[in-house]
Amino acid sequence: MERSKKPSAIPVSPTIPTPQVSISSDNSRVTASLPTGESVEVLLYGATIISWKSAKGKENLFLSSKAHLDGSKAVRGGIPLVFPVFGPPPANHATTGLPQHGFARTSKWEYLGKSSSESESAPNSSGDSSVKLDFGLSHTMLSNIPSEWKHYQFGITYSVTLNRDDLETSFAIRNTGEKDWEFQTLFHTYLAIDNISNISITGLEGASYVDKTQEMKIVKGEAAAITISSEVDRAYSSDPSTPIVLAEGKKPRYEITRDMLGDVVVWNPWEAKAKSMADFGPEDAYKKMMCVETGSVAVWNTLEAGDTWEGGQRIKTL
Repeated sequence: MERSKKPSAIPVSPTIPTPQVSISSDNSRVTASLPTGESVEVLLYGATIISWKSAKGKENLFLSSKAHLDGSKAVRGGIPLVFPVFGPPPANHATTGLPQHGFARTSKWEYLGKSSSESESAPNSSGDSSVKLDFGLSHTMLSNIPSEWKHYQFGITYSVTLNRDDLETSFAIRNTGEKDWEFQTLFHTYLAIDNISNISITGLEGASYVDKTQEMKIVKGEAAAITISSEVDRAYSSDPSTPIVLAEGKKPRYEITRDMLGDVVVWNPWEAKAKSMADFGPEDAYKKMMCVETGSVAVWNTLEAGDTWEGGQRIKTL
């Protein structure tokens, strides 16, 4: 006997794709990907981003073929983190005795977790369009600090946010102790390019810079875009509100925007120096990379007890 009124089928909502996050079996790296194909990979040693790929698999970061990924030394490539000192520590300073660029890039960070969100600019899209990974480092995780920094207390949260068209990296640096201390910080970003001879960098016109290839000579700002035809190692001081654009030929490839980061280091080792670095490879790889490093390194930032400093960058593919 058939029932006169059959119950209507209960609608089943389609499964919405979500970002995927995985941790390697040896707990050495975290990988995240979006439903649309973009991905980022972070080595817990130094919390170093070693890969950032666009949806079609194009790599946006340069990683040396000879880079050490086993935690034996800082990674040559990707985005190493500089803290609490940029370059060799000065004499008679609290950072004296620390390794070049500090200890952040050579410390084992803790993975704190992830969060995801759907883009407001794409209301008809399916699935989450961004994922944020958080990493932490504190004084309690370090040992044998050969400087006055052994007396300082701190906590750092480093956030890596993968969006469909860009990658964001940001710091929240907290002074958790009772003593004030000074620091410098920088994102040592190695951008992947096709040919160094074809690139130009705009957004730093008129900004003065320290030229490390000319014995730290201070050079007045130039009106033209930056092009590269030899070794370059310059530290610019510029308005953080001005975007920096790296173009190849006439086509913009990356746009970098900054928050609280008034300094930009532009670096390419060129042929001779590239050959002198044991972890740089292949030898002609200098033609395929360009460092555009945003940070706060021209002066020392004083962080008072209990205070937090925040800053970050956004790299957009164009």
